[in-house]
Amino acid sequence: QVQLVESGGGLVQAGGSLRLSCAVSGRTSSMYTMAWFRQAPGVEREFVAAVRWSGGPTYYADSVKDRFTISRDNAKNTVYLQMNSLKPEDTATYYCAVVRRVLGGQALESRNEYDYWGQGTQVTVSS
Repeated sequence: QVQLVESGGGLVQAGGSLRLSCAVSGRTSSMYTMAWFRQAPGVEREFVAAVRWSGGPTYYADSVKDRFTISRDNAKNTVYLQMNSLKPEDTATYYCAVVRRVLGGQALESRNEYDYWGQGTQVTVSS
């Protein structure tokens, strides 16, 4: 079992920054893939970014590339999402997710591939 708890959301003006955290408890493995997704009202949950628990390359949705950075601190069992140059269209509930295997390609972006989810943290960007 893996438990995920997100934090760090809030209200920020356009152009501002936030850092989301996802505390991971329970069994972890270098084979895990960690990801952030987001969901705005009336919209399907969409992929934002992913990284393997062992490190290595990071993956981003085109809409956040060059603005968001995903990272992990294995010593603290935490995954982060640094969000810069925020836009009103980034407003959503952000979810941390984990799958107990290495994903690649389009599978990384599929919410159906992920085994565990956090409760979400709200990010609101005002114009």
